[in-house]
Amino acid sequence: MLSQKQTEEATVTNLNETEHEGGSTREEESVQDHSIFSVKSLLWHGGSVWDAWFSCASNQVAQVLLTLPYSFSQLGMLSGILFQVFYGVIGSWTAYLISVLYIEYRTRKEKENVSFKNHVIQWFEVLDGLLGRYWKALGLAFNCTFLLFGSVIQLIACASNIYYINDKLYKRTWTYIFGACCATTVFIPSFHNYRIWSFLGLGMTTYTAWYLTIAAILHGQAENVTHSGPTKLVLYFTGATNILYTFGGHAVTVEIMDAMWKPRKFKSIYFLATLYVFTLTIPSAVAVYWAFGDQLLDHSNAFSLLPKSGFRDAAVILMLIHQFITFGFACTPLYFVWEKVIGMHDTKSICLRALARLPVVIPIWFLAIIFPFFGPINSAVGSLLVSFTIYIIPCLAHMLTYKSASARQNAAEKPPFFMPSWTAMYVFNAFIVVWVLVVGFGLGGWASMINFIKQIDTFGLFAECYQCPIPTPPPPPPVTTAPPPHAQTGENLIQYHLTHSRPSWISG
Repeated sequence: MLSQKQTEEATVTNLNETEHEGGSTREEESVQDHSIFSVKSLLWHGGSVWDAWFSCASNQVAQVLLTLPYSFSQLGMLSGILFQVFYGVIGSWTAYLISVLYIEYRTRKEKENVSFKNHVIQWFEVLDGLLGRYWKALGLAFNCTFLLFGSVIQLIACASNIYYINDKLYKRTWTYIFGACCATTVFIPSFHNYRIWSFLGLGMTTYTAWYLTIAAILHGQAENVTHSGPTKLVLYFTGATNILYTFGGHAVTVEIMDAMWKPRKFKSIYFLATLYVFTLTIPSAVAVYWAFGDQLLDHSNAFSLLPKSGFRDAAVILMLIHQFITFGFACTPLYFVWEKVIGMHDTKSICLRALARLPVVIPIWFLAIIFPFFGPINSAVGSLLVSFTIYIIPCLAHMLTYKSASARQNAAEKPPFFMPSWTAMYVFNAFIVVWVLVVGFGLGGWASMINFIKQIDTFGLFAECYQCPIPTPPPPPPVTTAPPPHAQTGENLIQYHLTHSRPSWISG
């Protein structure tokens, strides 16, 4: 019988050598090494630690960057910063838990000689393998719904942003256009193929974040600016759940790990990505809120308050491209689920898979037209979906997977160095579950739904142009009156008498 150390080493070897769509063989890695200057390899086939880091950082902060100043106006400066740090830390922790459960699932399946060739492992399959079909259904329902609305938010954000460059078309019309553009993501096979997109996406958000920061500082504080937040509990918890959503963007963690050549190296990647994201989100939100204060309560998109300039237009265009990338990130797991449902997941033809994926895009497109509420929908999705998908379910799943002594003894991953014991992990997981259930789902859900319903009552469904400036009506034409007779001369005097002195039967 193999010793525990030998078993673990064999498992690591299997994890690194298994041939499937999410991993690669040693032969494939050798090809990668020898073709490092190949354009296709450089732009298309990504599976390194750096690829995973860029994917996590790029996917974590997208259009939310533009709504964080809006959240600060609801929370106040201090609460906004504290909530960012707090949710960033616990978000990184739950991403770590998801990675641990993924390794545990694959380790067990490798021992059963299960092959994952041409198969992308997903979160609901991990839950199914570790906890059973009921957890599979729970994970599938929450994860797919979250990714669905995450994709909807990207379309809404595209229309909202482009409007600040070209307002000749309403935001709803722009949603039609960008829905067609984003549908082209059906041609991207898997997360292996986001290498260049992730790199460019992070560069785009970095530019946008520092543009917001510098532009707000150069603009200075608006006239009579006030910083009264927090003023109402509804607004306070709406802002908090928007930040909960900001650092809960790891619904695609399993798919990103599965695309890595060595998935075990993922454990600290999400935390390192979060540290970088802090350098983008905190300065930009602080600067814009300092400059505009309570005006942000009626302007959920930060672009709407900054003066038009070439730098702003560049930021808008870069965010549009990045939102296309993020739409692909959110939609790709949905594509995988749909392919598995209809039996097309093993198909190697990109065109056939693209055709099969199109039905996924249509409901996303339709929902973005129905609910074009940029900031409020972030908060609603954060409280009702992210709270369970990203925080509560991973913590509970980890606690139940390792509840027995034998499971803890044979665990593929032991507690990290900063956790003294399994008990400490249980306590921390329980704290996250209770906190998010009460503050995120309970209070946050109450506040965000009230705010969301208010938007529907104010703007209605299928709003043509949500939060667009009200056009100023043109001034009425000047009223001209005929001059008195003493001011008339010659033909003008004759015309005056003909029009003003004729009998009533003529005028009738």
